[in-house]
Amino acid sequence: MITVVGNLKGGTGKSTITFNLAIWLAHQGVHVIALDLDPQATLTDVAEIRAEEALQPLLHVQQNRSLLHTLAGNSEVLVDVGTADIDAMCLALGCADQVLIPVAPSQADIWSTQRFVRIIREIDESIGRQPRLMAFINRADTNPAISETAEAEAALDLLPGIERLDTRLSQRTDFRRSLSEGMAVFEMEPGCKAAVEFAQLAHRVFPATPGLPPAMRQG
Repeated sequence: MITVVGNLKGGTGKSTITFNLAIWLAHQGVHVIALDLDPQATLTDVAEIRAEEALQPLLHVQQNRSLLHTLAGNSEVLVDVGTADIDAMCLALGCADQVLIPVAPSQADIWSTQRFVRIIREIDESIGRQPRLMAFINRADTNPAISETAEAEAALDLLPGIERLDTRLSQRTDFRRSLSEGMAVFEMEPGCKAAVEFAQLAHRVFPATPGLPPAMRQG
């Protein structure tokens, strides 16, 4: 299955999410193929750090968009796309079985998501297929008194054809710290709030996964 992670607006954390999902699956024995089609190449960079630190399982990242036409079999394919290469983004969306859309809690990000979904639907109509579209709030404020996150979720619920996942990732330094060390958040600090939030997201995206490895579960 091909899962594309993307949005039109930058700064949504898509590379961090793609990396963590890839390591999540690899820890459970799933064969993962990662494609970095974003010219910023953040996914490639973090995979190189992971290799330098000899962390297992390794994540091998490809940057060849033509692989999208040949990927098949029992692998989970994760694709990180960016708007700096619109052609590669549209190619990936045309091959996707599901699209995961991280959305920051702001009105500008909601508008961007609307445009992104419109692009996906135009591609769907031209090729006669329809992937599963999932959106969720990423980098949510941890202060419960701030209402932007709930307002953004309500706005996502109004967008037709999107499944708004009933989980969110908060703005936590653990995500940035772990990425800089080539680690998934649940590897760096098992059982932390960020790891628990990520586990909930991963289960929504890949419901067949059994969960975190025992040593990485909370408690």
